[in-house]
Amino acid sequence: MLEPLRQGLPPLDPTAVSSAASCALPARYEAVREARQFTRRTLDQWDLGDRFDDVCLVVSELVTNALRHALPEAGAHVPQAQEPSVRLHLMRWTERLVCAVRDPSNDSPVARATDDFSAESGRGLFLVDSFSDSWGWHPLAGTLSGKVVWALFRLHPEV
Repeated sequence: MLEPLRQGLPPLDPTAVSSAASCALPARYEAVREARQFTRRTLDQWDLGDRFDDVCLVVSELVTNALRHALPEAGAHVPQAQEPSVRLHLMRWTERLVCAVRDPSNDSPVARATDDFSAESGRGLFLVDSFSDSWGWHPLAGTLSGKVVWALFRLHPEV
């Protein structure tokens, strides 16, 4: 099975960045729907609506994983000022789109080994790997704790 790549984003020319958008997501499963809606609006604004299906599937999996595995257990006491958050970032370069999900956990994403492709859970990172061109993760630095899990999509240059 695939191993998560512990690396930063692939080298991208910062002068080629054309657009970026992000949104904070609440610590509840309805956030997956909000992430899909945000992704739809953003890709439409960037004239990338034709990539929505693949990107939306990956965004849904990354956000679901963050909510399911990276937030404190239900009932755990978390001070209001330190309430964990999940944040979705979409960044567009000339020929690349990156979806990145930040969460408060320092734990590495773990791909489950399974041969049951009809299972309803446990296939999220397999889907991310299948539908994106590359993916990985890296810990946050400085005063922020947690990590970012990202997926990269190659965009076809306009002719």
